[in-house]
This record gives sequence, C-alpha cells and structure tokens, in this order.
Amino acid sequence: MLIPVMVATTACLIGYIYRSLKAPPARICGGGDGPPVTCPRIKLSDGRYLAYREFGVTRDEAMHKIIVIHGFNSSKDVELPIPKELIEEHKIYFLFFDRAGYGESDPYPSRSVKSEAHDIEELADKLEIGSKFYILGISLGAYPVYSCLKYIPHRLAGASLVVPFVNYWWNHVPRNILRGGFKRLVLQDQWAFRVAHYAPWLFYWWMTQKWFPSLSILTGNTDIFSHHDMEIIKQWIANPPPGMEKIRQQGDHESLHRDIIVGYGEWEFDPMELENPFPNGEGSIHIWHGIEDRIIPRVVNKFISQKLPWIKYHEVSGFGHFLMFEKQNCEAVLKALLVG
Repeated sequence: MLIPVMVATTACLIGYIYRSLKAPPARICGGGDGPPVTCPRIKLSDGRYLAYREFGVTRDEAMHKIIVIHGFNSSKDVELPIPKELIEEHKIYFLFFDRAGYGESDPYPSRSVKSEAHDIEELADKLEIGSKFYILGISLGAYPVYSCLKYIPHRLAGASLVVPFVNYWWNHVPRNILRGGFKRLVLQDQWAFRVAHYAPWLFYWWMTQKWFPSLSILTGNTDIFSHHDMEIIKQWIANPPPGMEKIRQQGDHESLHRDIIVGYGEWEFDPMELENPFPNGEGSIHIWHGIEDRIIPRVVNKFISQKLPWIKYHEVSGFGHFLMFEKQNCEAVLKALLVG
C-alpha cells in the first residue's frame, strides 16, 4: 500500500514542478485564440512578423530617420513628448516597432542580443528607409543598441542610449564597478536578475511564484522611483497612454521574461569591446542618465563612457529613470543625436 502512495505522490510532485516551470503557450496575434492584428507589420525572412508605427514627416520627405527601441514593459505605442517644431525643422521620420513578443510582433523563443540587431536591420530594409539611420534605445531597449553597434555599425548614422540597462555580468567591466552598481539595486531585483542569468529555465517560475517578491517594477515597489518618476506615473494613471493593454497580450513570458533573460544572460561581447563606428566624426554616440535614477545605477554607464571616450556622456540633474518623458529632455536628446 505504501509503494503506490509514494509513486502517486511523486508523480503529483513531478507534475506540479513541470507545470510551475513551463510557461503557457503564447497567444500569437492573428492566429487561433490570439489577439487580432490591428497595425502595420512586416514579415521577416524567418517568417516572423514585426509590428511598427511611423511618426513625423514621411519617409520620402525625411532628412533624418530615427528608429526608436522601446524598453521593458513598453511597445511601439510609447508616446514621447517630441516637439512638433523640432520634427518640422529637422525633417525627422520616426520608426517605432514592437520588439519580439511585445505588442503585435511575433514571439521569438530563440531571440538573442544578436538577433535584435538583425531584426532592426531587416525592418529598415523592408520599409526602405535607406542605408543609414539613427537608433535611440530607452532603458532595457539599450541592449539592442549595443547589438547594433556590434553587428551593424555600418548602417548607423548615430545612436543614443537613454537611461541604458546594465548587464552585471559583462566580462570586461571591472567586477568592483559592476558589484557597486548591483548593490544599489533593491534586494528583490538582485535576486530576479541572478535567476535570469544563472537559471533562465527557472525564471518563469520565479516571476510567477508567490513566496518571494520578484521584480520590483512589477510588484508595485515605489521605492525604485524618483520624485520626478512618480509625477510621470501619476500623469500616466490620469491619462493612460494608448496601446497599454496590448503590450503583454501575447503572454508575459514571451515579452517581459524573455527580454530580461536575454539582456541579463551571457553575451558574445560587452560594451568595452566595441569600436568607434564614426572614427572620422561623421556621427555620434550618446549615453543619457538621470542623476536621480534608482533603477539603473549610473556608476557603470559613467565608467563605460570614460573608458570609451567616443561615447558622449550626459547627466541630467533633477530627473530619474523617466527623464525622456519630459519635453525639454526629449528635445535635448534628439538634438544631440542629430547634430553630434
């Protein structure tokens, strides 16, 4: 009698563990029970679709073309306070897109740091925006910028990394610098990033279990936000940005979780190995950081810019992680990108 009970108990335990570790299937847009497709998309060479949004002047009219790369828990529908006068003066065309698994872009279980650059390059080619374009990555959307600087530097006219993400396991940044930045994070984020890096197969469970707090930005921990960040959040609550309901509609694992796993995983390179894509000054690279940012410690980004002097480093006092959502800062970021 004891043996059958033990076998049944073991089978139940194995079943529970399997269900806990395995993410549910994605709800792919336009297929089966998935959400409908409501926006323009291009088909990539591997059969996936990327959704996009165009803004500013037309492609044909544009003198400058900027691809905007959204961050964590965001999408192509992110609204930046871009001054209309700036768009008209510089004839700027903006291309926003949903990264893999977000919004209405197909999930990509094999996504990597490298694949982000190739998605961007193919998107640009499918829409025929030209041989050169600018890129602007926000927060976690900065690792695709690093990917472009590594794999497609010949396609870039310039790049900006705004409050850029930091991988605390980069190989060529001194360990004391990385540890110093890591210790500035709230404890629950330290553990979440450790799991993503060392045990990505466990990350879905970690993000869905109820025993320990997972990622602070998803659990309502307001300690990670500066005073200015909280003001921006209050504005979003009062007037929700469009498309918010679509960001994670294909599944948290395919959008949020995979994004973190890739960003905090093992890289084939790190920023310290990058070479200046503009040795003759024909373009420029910028890092922007809010002094009050409590989400991304600026000590690491400041070190990188000091060791790579071709990266222009900007610190903005009085602002935190959401500095790009203030009109004056947004204008300054764009002007610096365009004029160097």
